[in-house]
Amino acid sequence: MENKTYKKISNWYRKFQISKSPQMNLVWGFFLYTLIGFILLSIPLFHKTDISFLDNLFISTSAISTTGLVTISIFDSYNFFGQFVIMALIQIGGIGYMTLTTYYLLFTTKKITHWHSKLIGTEFTLPNTIQIKDFIKSVIVFTLIMETIGAILFYFAFTNSGMGSLKAIWFSIFHSISSFCTAGFGLFNDGFESYQDNTFINTIISVLAISGSLGFIVITDLWYRIRGKSKEISFTTKIIIYGFLFLLFLGTLLIYTTESSSILGSNSSLMTSFFQAMSAMTTVGFNTIPIGELSLPILLLITFLMYIGASPSGTAGGMKITTLTAMLSILKSRLFGQKKITFLNRLIPFERIYVATSTFMLYTSLIFLFSFLLSYFENFSFDSILFEVASALGTVGLSTGITGDLTNVGKILIIILMFIGRVGVLTFGFALLQQKDNDSKKIRTDDLAV
Repeated sequence: MENKTYKKISNWYRKFQISKSPQMNLVWGFFLYTLIGFILLSIPLFHKTDISFLDNLFISTSAISTTGLVTISIFDSYNFFGQFVIMALIQIGGIGYMTLTTYYLLFTTKKITHWHSKLIGTEFTLPNTIQIKDFIKSVIVFTLIMETIGAILFYFAFTNSGMGSLKAIWFSIFHSISSFCTAGFGLFNDGFESYQDNTFINTIISVLAISGSLGFIVITDLWYRIRGKSKEISFTTKIIIYGFLFLLFLGTLLIYTTESSSILGSNSSLMTSFFQAMSAMTTVGFNTIPIGELSLPILLLITFLMYIGASPSGTAGGMKITTLTAMLSILKSRLFGQKKITFLNRLIPFERIYVATSTFMLYTSLIFLFSFLLSYFENFSFDSILFEVASALGTVGLSTGITGDLTNVGKILIIILMFIGRVGVLTFGFALLQQKDNDSKKIRTDDLAV
């Protein structure tokens, strides 16, 4: 009887894999983990106080999407077990649930199925220079190494600041995973505002967030170069690194020269400026100053950085640097009357241009639509609403302070945005239309992964 039941379930699961597009499978997978997280967080034994079902759903979605927006205090609302569930959701959302599944298959059977390969290709946009097996291994190994080092360093930083050893151990593990996965979840109610002048903690968070947000494409590519598997780093890696450094420098410079020193602090204004720009770019979502007190120009600047995000195939959200690069290349070719679209003297294929323009249009449309909806249902200033929408869709987690005061309709809208931001706007669109992205099969070796 048990064998027949098992066979029926196996047959149904195989039919589900075949009948659904990779995009739909990915959406359903993240939806399932969000639902599981919601159910676990709704258990009263995991609470310190009464928590509404909608707030539990909000936190679960925020954790699996590695956003970090919260409607309630994590530390004051959930006990250790609830916080552990949130941390587990962050880890799954950060490196991707299919990455963990595929790594388990590689570890036990030394091979992966065609279906898993398609799903990994959907979740992470990879150039053909990188093999999926090598990519999966690098993701897991690099994640474990960075999070372990981060936890050790956090422990010394917290104990040196006067925190007890047992509390420091838990806080170190939680914040190391949250930082590397660019989740922005913290156990401090004021973010890291009390550590604004702590260079050690600022550095730990920055290194972890940048390492995760630059993307596993970059890590795998650099590992190939070190081991001699490739003679040079790929075109995609160059674009990611150059674009990230330029935007990070520009953001830091503008915040440092424009924002009031009374907010940035006179002793650590440069470090504070760098941290806020880094937090928005990597979408880690931690803050060392009250975001709601920033001037309007800087709020718009941070909104733009959240809108762009960092690297594809990393832990960061946003539209992605590669998409911005492709759009700038289109603009340059039109302005100079060029027939071909190039960047750094490399031809960008039309398949990648189609993906970039589609992403740009859909991403921008969602920001406009949800800003309109929130403006209709909520009674906040437009700059705060636009900031919240960009933060949710970019899975950043920064807020001007309106998240906890949203109405139930507003919370539901933000939940939808965070979920779409995690699975990806194009992936979500393909899933809704039950379409497969066949263009990904046509990527050449030197193509730009968008």
